[in-house]
Amino acid sequence: MTRFKKVTRILLLACTALFVFVLAGCGSQSKDTTVKVGINPTDAPIWKIVKAKVKKEGINLKITEFSDYNQPNTALSQGELDINAYQHKYFLDAWNKAHHTDIVPIGNTVIQPMAIYSNKIKSINDLKDGDKVALPNDASNESRALVLLENAGLIKLDNKTKLATVKNVSENKLNLKFTLLDAAQTARSLDDVTVAVVNGNYASDAKLKPSAALYTEKINKSTKPWINFIATNKKDKDNKTYKKVVKAFQTKAVAKEIKKVYGGSAVPAWDTKL
Repeated sequence: MTRFKKVTRILLLACTALFVFVLAGCGSQSKDTTVKVGINPTDAPIWKIVKAKVKKEGINLKITEFSDYNQPNTALSQGELDINAYQHKYFLDAWNKAHHTDIVPIGNTVIQPMAIYSNKIKSINDLKDGDKVALPNDASNESRALVLLENAGLIKLDNKTKLATVKNVSENKLNLKFTLLDAAQTARSLDDVTVAVVNGNYASDAKLKPSAALYTEKINKSTKPWINFIATNKKDKDNKTYKKVVKAFQTKAVAKEIKKVYGGSAVPAWDTKL
C-alpha cells in the first residue's frame, strides 16, 4: 500500500468515527418534557413567565385556560392535564369527596381575598330589608361567602357544620334573599342583585377594583384554607418535573406579575406568614 493510500484510509476512518460520534450525540439529546397545566384565563400573563423559566430546564409548559371551577379538576383526574392551578383546600376537599378523586396540592400560589361588591349601594350600611345577595354555589365558596357576610355583621351562622350553607343562617335581621350562582356568574349578576360576594379572580376578570369593594376578607390565620395552590393527582405528588414548575412559580418575577395582574386582589402565598 502506497503512503498516499494509507493517509487516505486513515482520513476516511477518522471521518467515519466522527460521523458516528455526531449521530450518537444527536441521538442522546432528550426532547423537552411537556407538562400540561390548567389555569384561570386571568392568570395567563403570570404563567407565561413560568413557561419561559421552565423552558430553560427542558420543560415545555402547555397551558390550557378554563372559565369555570369544574373543568380543571375533571381534566386532571382524566389525564388530560398533568397539573392545575386555581383552587384552595376547602374546594379541593369537597371536590375529592364528591367525585371520588385523589388530587393533592404540591405548592402554594396566591391567596385571593373574597369581597362584597355592588352597583347599587355605596356601603354595607345601605342594605335594606329584603335585598338580594348573590353567592357562589359550590360548597366551599358558599360557606366562605356566608362567613364573610357574618364577619361584615349582616348575618349569623349556627356553626353546626364545617362548610355552612344558607340553611345554617340562624339570624338574618335584614331578611336578605340569597341567590346561588356559579362563581363565574356572581360578578355578572351585579345589575340584578343589590350585592354580590365575588371570588378574587372573577372580580379581576370583571374589572372590579379592590378599592371599590364594600367589604373585603381579611388575610390572617383563619384564611389559610383559602390559599390557592398547584395541584396534581396523588400518584404524581413527588414528580420532580412538576416540582420544578412549582419552584419556577414561586419566584420574585412571578410575584411582581401577580401584583401587576391583580393589584390588591391577590397576594403571593408561598412566603406569606399567616
